[in-house]
Amino acid sequence: MEAAPEHRQHYGITFATLAVAAIVYALLQSLVAPALPAIQADLNASATGATWILTAYLLSACVATPIVGRLGDMFGKKKMLVITLWVLALGTLLAALSSTIALMTAARVIQGIGGAVFPLAFSIIRDEFPRERIAHGIAMISALVGIGGGLGIVLSGPIVQHLNYHWLFWLPLAAIVPVAIITMVMIPESPIRTPGRVDWAGGVLLAAWLVALLVAVSEGPSWGWTSALTLGLLAASVLAVVAWVAVESRMAEPLVDMTMLRDRPVWATNLSATLIGFGMFASFVLIPQFVEMPKSTGYGFGASVTEAGIFLLPATVGMLLVGPVAGRMSVTVGSRVPLALGGLLSAVAWVQLALLHSQSWQVYTATFVMGLGIGLAFASMVNVIVESVRPDQTGVATGMNVIFRNVGGALGGQISASILTASVVAGALPTQGAFVDAFWLSAAMLLLGFAAALLVPKRGAAPSAVPAEQGQVLDAV
Repeated sequence: MEAAPEHRQHYGITFATLAVAAIVYALLQSLVAPALPAIQADLNASATGATWILTAYLLSACVATPIVGRLGDMFGKKKMLVITLWVLALGTLLAALSSTIALMTAARVIQGIGGAVFPLAFSIIRDEFPRERIAHGIAMISALVGIGGGLGIVLSGPIVQHLNYHWLFWLPLAAIVPVAIITMVMIPESPIRTPGRVDWAGGVLLAAWLVALLVAVSEGPSWGWTSALTLGLLAASVLAVVAWVAVESRMAEPLVDMTMLRDRPVWATNLSATLIGFGMFASFVLIPQFVEMPKSTGYGFGASVTEAGIFLLPATVGMLLVGPVAGRMSVTVGSRVPLALGGLLSAVAWVQLALLHSQSWQVYTATFVMGLGIGLAFASMVNVIVESVRPDQTGVATGMNVIFRNVGGALGGQISASILTASVVAGALPTQGAFVDAFWLSAAMLLLGFAAALLVPKRGAAPSAVPAEQGQVLDAV
């Protein structure tokens, strides 16, 4: 019985492999954002069609993540991680070869399945790592969502400028393939299994209400918010949500466990994840567009795509700095503290942008503070979930968290773009007032995210799986 652990691979190898997989997925999530105008022109697409290149990725991840997470619990986390990485590689290859907007969007849907990397990675860490290292490992992988997203924005410009947008996919593909091979060879399969079934009906209904809602949000400015088509889609989204909740509440093994969502640590963290995700993806849309506005507008900086990415570089630095800190805080004071602090700092950054944005240093300062906040929040929110559920629920619970975060991100990107679009008249550029309104909206969402984080019970008030405490108990035994 004691010999088995000797055959497990070194934790450092497992963590490094999971980290690279996570950061490549996060890079693919945001690399296309600054390049959307170039992709739109090359593929002869509309502005709405180009925006769906970003949104389709998030939608696909929302639906696929909990399904693949459940399959990992049932059939093996390593097995499903390998399959996920090869599917991500296939989608990335198709995107690199795409010559039409339809094929590009389809490729992005396939790529979105790679979002399952995160719940599978969290489950592998929980199953494989020593208890005292679980919180730190999960925090670092979680932080890579924001770090990779920020790096994607920064790197996109130079890649498009010196190569072309197809290389936004060729370069990540060169990393995905070796990571998939290393995963096959080096990462051990977890012995923990949870028999069950996949809730396909829940997945279809989840996709239905998300698509209806996001199409209405993205097309509302052009169709008219009171048009029959917009209102019809919003009504269809509400009906699909009601049906989805009803189906999930009756399923023995639901895609999103409504019973689990009644647990205060879980629903409060997922609500916070949705609101903080809104703010992060809003920054991917708003800040590059704001600094790229011509100086003739009286408020823009006339930045190139490459220069626009540099304005978000401080955010990436901030996320890198706080990732390890969040892991240590999760062990010492509990994950609730960095989650709440992250929401508050991110809100402060958006308030600063709304009030002070006439000088470049003001934008740099705000994005750095935003990076600190998002880094703390993303690195800690999954630990709150993991600490609050049983080990056999890790895949489903963390998959749910990714769903809520991606829903918030999709809404943040689309609503921000819609606010700007609504201010455009006769081919003109968005107004400064539209940007400021969008900044204030993001600030409000993040303040609500901060409030939601405060609703998470203090450490020790809920069923705990806190690694440090478990380690102490084992040491005492």
